Amino acid sequence: MPERTERLTVRKTYKLYIGGAFPRSESGRSYPVTDAKGRFIANAAHASRKDVRDAVTAARKAFPGWSGRTAYNRAQILYRIAEMLEGRRDQFTAELRHAGASKTQAAAEVDAAIDRWVWYAGWADKITAVTGAANPVSGPYFNFSTPEPTGVVAVIAPDSPLLGLVSVIAPAIVTGNTTVVIAPQPAPLPAITLAEVLATSDLPGGVINILTGHRTELAPWLATHMDVNAIDLTGVPDADVPALEDGAAENLKRVFRAAEDWSGDPGTARMTAFLEVKTVWHPVGV
Repeated sequence: MPERTERLTVRKTYKLYIGGAFPRSESGRSYPVTDAKGRFIANAAHASRKDVRDAVTAARKAFPGWSGRTAYNRAQILYRIAEMLEGRRDQFTAELRHAGASKTQAAAEVDAAIDRWVWYAGWADKITAVTGAANPVSGPYFNFSTPEPTGVVAVIAPDSPLLGLVSVIAPAIVTGNTTVVIAPQPAPLPAITLAEVLATSDLPGGVINILTGHRTELAPWLATHMDVNAIDLTGVPDADVPALEDGAAENLKRVFRAAEDWSGDPGTARMTAFLEVKTVWHPVGV
């Protein structure tokens, strides 16, 4: 028998997730990802301004189809994401341990992230009933208020690598928005693995686009991009918020920012933050 040699590990190439595909950054750049003890783990793609534009284009292209789907169908797809995430439970646990979580903490966070997808899936066909209304008016009219998705939502994710990430993405898309997400910079691997889950979960390409790189470089381009309708600044440090708010004001973006205990009750605030309410008057008898 031939002499047995030690097998080399197959190193993974970490890429961006844009329009349902996994391109490398057009800049060709990458940055090193280390574990909680400073040991090298991998090189992640370092997205550029051009990648931001490509991601926004993909999100806009996906918006009509995604917002036009029934709430029931969106719920099915979010539930499918939870199923696929469950199947990669061990991989997510290992990646969270790289980020410094204990085995118990990592397992608990993965379970909570799975449950969070299911929780938001359950809201898909209920949020309209909660936020819409048939309004009493004086006159021979029907008057209805119904919520509609805002459009393309930019999300700067918090440093919570999985549960926080899921908790800012799911409420934006469940109501029909599409997203461009800047992954947690210090620990981006769970976000990249989540992209692989999304690509195999029936979610249409372009609904969620995930960029890895430096928030300080990418966030200003999203804030000023004229085809982005809203921006979630949850993952932005306090000192950087005013400049991004000023940039977003150029095209009257909705700006949302709220620090949370990600393990707590999510509530509905993140869903309603990216909804517009349309009021319709209709004559009685017509």
